[in-house]
Amino acid sequence: MENELSALESKLAQLIQVSGKLRTENHQLRQELAQALSSNRLCNDKINSAKARLEKLLPTLPEEQS
Repeated sequence: MENELSALESKLAQLIQVSGKLRTENHQLRQELAQALSSNRLCNDKINSAKARLEKLLPTLPEEQS
């Protein structure tokens, strides 16, 4: 009985340790995801801005002559 309790205590300690590591990793991944989403939004804003500028310039280009 003592051996079983000791083994159970050991497994519980391991579970607590793994749970803590996973919680830390999850927190880090959430931060990385937030940064990636922010960077993605910034890139999309730049693309949309460049697209708008190009669409304004398009009518000013001379037409192609064959």
